[in-house]
Amino acid sequence: MNLEQLRHYCLSKADTKETLPFGPDTVVYTVRDKAFALTGLDSERPRVNLKCDPDYAVELREQYTGIIPGWHMNKKHWNTVYLDEDVKDKIIRELIDHSYDMVLAKMPKPKKK
Repeated sequence: MNLEQLRHYCLSKADTKETLPFGPDTVVYTVRDKAFALTGLDSERPRVNLKCDPDYAVELREQYTGIIPGWHMNKKHWNTVYLDEDVKDKIIRELIDHSYDMVLAKMPKPKKK
């Protein structure tokens, strides 16, 4: 998966916006103003930070060399996924879905509607 494919997939999710709150080099994908994916445009290797269930995050890190604790994020709840490593596109899409769903699940009921 490349950054354009990542962008397209993230923006296909309902109520998703693409923002640049940290400047022009960091794209943040939000659902109802809560981040579920972040990617740096200035890094040497394409990568994305995704929210993840803590137990599942550890499993993923053990299974894939391309998944590490979240870069500049809470390492318990976020993973960094390198798009040019051993993580297949299908798995990356599933991890984006997982992150998106986790963020939605934590929202107060009025925001979920």
